Amino acid sequence: MAKYVLALDQGTTSSRSILFNHQGQIEATSQEEFEQIFPSPGLVEHNPEAIWESQLATAREVIDQSGAALSDIAAIGITNQRETIVLWEKETGKPVANAIVWQSRLTADRCDQLKAEGYERLFREKTGLLLDAYFSGTKIEYLLNTIEGLREQAQAGKILFGTIDTFLIWRLTGGRVHVTDPTNACRTLLYNIHTLEWDDELLNVFDIPRCMLPEVKSSSEVYGETAPELFGEPIKIAGIAGDQQAATFGQGCFEPGSAKNTYGTGCFMLMNTGDKPVLSENGLLTTVGWSIGGKVTYCLEGSIFVAGAAIQWLRDGLQIIESAAEIEDLAGQVEDTGDVFFVPAFVGLGAPYWDQDARGTLVGLTRGATRAHVSRAVLESLAYQTCDVLHAMEQDSQIKLKTLKVDGGAAANNLLMQFQADMLDVPAQRPVVHETTALGAAYLAGLAVGFWHDQAEVTRNWALDAEFQPQMEASRRDQLYRRWKQAVERSRDWV
Repeated sequence: MAKYVLALDQGTTSSRSILFNHQGQIEATSQEEFEQIFPSPGLVEHNPEAIWESQLATAREVIDQSGAALSDIAAIGITNQRETIVLWEKETGKPVANAIVWQSRLTADRCDQLKAEGYERLFREKTGLLLDAYFSGTKIEYLLNTIEGLREQAQAGKILFGTIDTFLIWRLTGGRVHVTDPTNACRTLLYNIHTLEWDDELLNVFDIPRCMLPEVKSSSEVYGETAPELFGEPIKIAGIAGDQQAATFGQGCFEPGSAKNTYGTGCFMLMNTGDKPVLSENGLLTTVGWSIGGKVTYCLEGSIFVAGAAIQWLRDGLQIIESAAEIEDLAGQVEDTGDVFFVPAFVGLGAPYWDQDARGTLVGLTRGATRAHVSRAVLESLAYQTCDVLHAMEQDSQIKLKTLKVDGGAAANNLLMQFQADMLDVPAQRPVVHETTALGAAYLAGLAVGFWHDQAEVTRNWALDAEFQPQMEASRRDQLYRRWKQAVERSRDWV
């Protein structure tokens, strides 16, 4: 009997592979960073070959490191940075351009044009999304418009589109399988979350040929097998979910009203809203949480573009710290920020503002401000942005959050987690296994092949590492939040 499930976690700054056992514990892990390409301010690209090579290398490394026989691996589950697009030649598998990353503001003007033409309501109602450069549709349109002859090739069936999950599966199967799942499809601006199909009316807006799109299958089923030459024997590929939905699944947020927040490159809070989509009135996104066995679960999502990326900026841009881990000690040297507030709107503001023209702002500086004050302000900005999202979420769902499950790299920061609990006035619960994104992908794959029997079994694997209880007085919380909102206003409409 198989002992493990292999999760491939293709993120924005690195590719990871993690081997999980039956208890949902990590047996082996490997991670490799790859180059971030910034052609000009606000634009972000990746080399698809670097994504593929780093992901394959970590998968091989984790198998070698664990000493696992290939027969010990029940299946592969894939989770990925969402919205990022790759177009490639069907015949050769060669990408036609760099991947355009979800963070890229390349098509912001096109989104503004579509809004001016009155398209926002159509997209909102059909996709649950807003017209923003964040999503895939305008990125695909841009490449089809700017690379000579590409649209004609696409119409002839010679060019394929995929989000990162689709591209990896195409490569893993040796070009035999062109597939995605609803959690990724629903982030493209091309997928109808009510009919659960690609939508011809939306495709026509962008003049995107339907034949270049992958088949949409459920989040948990066997899609195919890896080409034998990659690992020595074929391994079933049986789970797909975009990173934030995978983390929600990995956190066991199976009941309506349960929620998690992932503190990664960005911050992403998702709340399970059950089997019907709730369209937001407060700047949130409606997204497919997962699709299993013919049953679809929906979520409300608040997408925050810059979270851990702001800590990387302290390290790489300002060089205030040498490693991201240093920020907790440095920020802890002061009791508060000294009324310094940081709004990390490097690429605009996401939920609930959706202001493409906002830019990063550091306000409240005095001669007494130090590295520690600035570092603490950066750290606290993650918590404030999460507050913005939760307030919108509670209004839309009419559900008062009881606890927030937290994960992602910055969730290891105790100072941040305590401040988060204080500002939300609800407990923050951190699980023993922080890698909930990869774990969710593993669960989806394992459920498809019988490695786990049902969602109740995977729920029992969830274990608490730490719980942070609110300690701040309400008057102090309200005062800080008012100041944060003032800082946000100063960052808006800058461009």
